[in-house]
Amino acid sequence: MFAEERQAEIARLVGATRRVSGADLARRFAVTMETIRRDLAALESEGVLRRVHGGAVSLARTDSVEQSLDTRETLKTPAKRRIAAAALEYLEFMEATSVALDAGSTVETLADALASRQANPADQQLLVMTHALHVAGRLADQPEILLELVGGRVRTLTWAASGVFTAEQYSRYRCDIAFLGCNGVAAGFGFSTPELPEAAVKTAIVNSARKVVVLCDAEKHDHENFARFATFAQVDVLITDAAPAGRLARALEDGGVEVIVA
Repeated sequence: MFAEERQAEIARLVGATRRVSGADLARRFAVTMETIRRDLAALESEGVLRRVHGGAVSLARTDSVEQSLDTRETLKTPAKRRIAAAALEYLEFMEATSVALDAGSTVETLADALASRQANPADQQLLVMTHALHVAGRLADQPEILLELVGGRVRTLTWAASGVFTAEQYSRYRCDIAFLGCNGVAAGFGFSTPELPEAAVKTAIVNSARKVVVLCDAEKHDHENFARFATFAQVDVLITDAAPAGRLARALEDGGVEVIVA
């Protein structure tokens, strides 16, 4: 097969599946990884795809572009609801009294589940800290929850505070558990998000918590974004909807991350 034919087929595969693995492509076309890297570089230069660690993704993906609040509202998929339900179960099992909730659609889905749960009146009130207005709005009228709103400059796109001031406020706390969302998790890089101000806040949350739990659907496995906010060694639990595979699975195991598949 000529290079042009192979690249055309790779472009078709990326368009159909939104993501391709370099190793899978090498096996499929019986060529070396170096040949596949050249093919992907050529297709990237033509604006067909974007190279990521281990392969390439369609430019239709939004890994490096944040989504607006209204857009994310439509992304509360059954998978994210399962992840949120497992996160709530983990929270209740740990009997935590203080929790930090990050921004993001999966964490917001957890806030929905938290607001809908049948709390025991005899239970101690749960202190919830968050910098996300949409998460706070889900919990503000819940009598069994003490809500601590972490301030800062709110971004219109995300309805969440971000930047150094917000991160500094989190550094004053020590909560039992933090639940964070992410835009990507990849071996060799860790947990990441597109923007530095959000990464700074997430890192501060990670450093403030006794237990760190990341909620991440399988579409984000093996993806790298611009800014890392946590290494594998800094995360205690990953709750996802499909078991990680390959290098990512090994990296999570080596980092001591417990994986819960919802």
